[in-house]
Amino acid sequence: MINEHNNNLIHAFRKIAEANPATVATSFMGRDTTFAQFDQASDRVAAGLIQLGIAPGDRVALYCINSDVFAFAYAGIVKAGASVVPINLLLTPKEIQYILQDAGCRALIYHEAFSQSVMQFRSGLPELKHCIYIGEQPADTTDLQWPVLIGTDAPAATVDIDPDNDVAAILYTSGTTGHPKGAMLTHRNLTSNVASVQQVLKIKPGEDCFLVVLPMFHAFAATAGMLLPLLSGCRFAPVPKFDPKLVMDTIATNQASIFLGVPSMYTVLLNLPDDITPQFSSVRLCVSGGAAMPQEVMRQFEERYAVPILEGDGPTECSPVTCVNPVDGERKPGSVGPAIPGVEMSIRDENGKVMPDDELGEICVRGPNVMKG
Repeated sequence: MINEHNNNLIHAFRKIAEANPATVATSFMGRDTTFAQFDQASDRVAAGLIQLGIAPGDRVALYCINSDVFAFAYAGIVKAGASVVPINLLLTPKEIQYILQDAGCRALIYHEAFSQSVMQFRSGLPELKHCIYIGEQPADTTDLQWPVLIGTDAPAATVDIDPDNDVAAILYTSGTTGHPKGAMLTHRNLTSNVASVQQVLKIKPGEDCFLVVLPMFHAFAATAGMLLPLLSGCRFAPVPKFDPKLVMDTIATNQASIFLGVPSMYTVLLNLPDDITPQFSSVRLCVSGGAAMPQEVMRQFEERYAVPILEGDGPTECSPVTCVNPVDGERKPGSVGPAIPGVEMSIRDENGKVMPDDELGEICVRGPNVMKG
């Protein structure tokens, strides 16, 4: 588990692997990876990137489906001392080119599903020195293939990290005006957010299994769906797309205990045939974010599946969780719940004055989870 002294993601990954070497970290399409194997795979990614010339502070883009490889690559980039720049899979090549250029990415790790997109934007990015292909055969044979990268025989990278200043991930979020802007999340931003969510969701190390079908390029799934289990000694099962039958089969196969979703997903699951309901029986807790949950959908879902849905909220700039309804204690449908441990929230006017109850204003957040810039 994360504690106040373990605010360096690299150290956190290593400590959890040392404590739980034989515990399964990821389960993807029938392929299990233990924490020891995860640590080794991500170390090899880091070593491969360093041999390519990636240095601390460089940015490496990650353009990949939900999978175990996404997690290996994410951790490996961080272990190299670089910043991960996850790419939204729904963006156009032109939009992706802007992000890679704005972030100054020196390398890109991409899944075979996106080969054609990469071919459209890479020629306009002279600073993008290396493209690493996950799949059978890259469209551009000059690209380095994933097995070669992780076949690097080198000792684990040793990188000095300043948790408060070194950026672990840059997540691009649509601003109210102009181009998307990159939220710079430091090691402490992410580890503190994981620690807070561990407490409020009462995570059970070595027991809980997270079903992650929300896109892992997004802050919610990246922190609460991937980093949270990986830094808690828990397993997570990524699913590449929201196929209701695949989701339910994966829950049953892995005996998943925590499900993260958006309201539209709960609506679809609510309308599945009755004979599928038992596949959900291992789930002890559901979390919903991204949009307001219709209270009638929540009521019917909880009645049918006998599991609570906890609504929460938070922007990418806050790593991202700021508040969630508690597992124990009062839960208010239609509310995003109180602030999580270590995070302060208030409603203020345009001059920064705290507003009284029942008055409109702007939500303001303070805590170690708030982005560097």
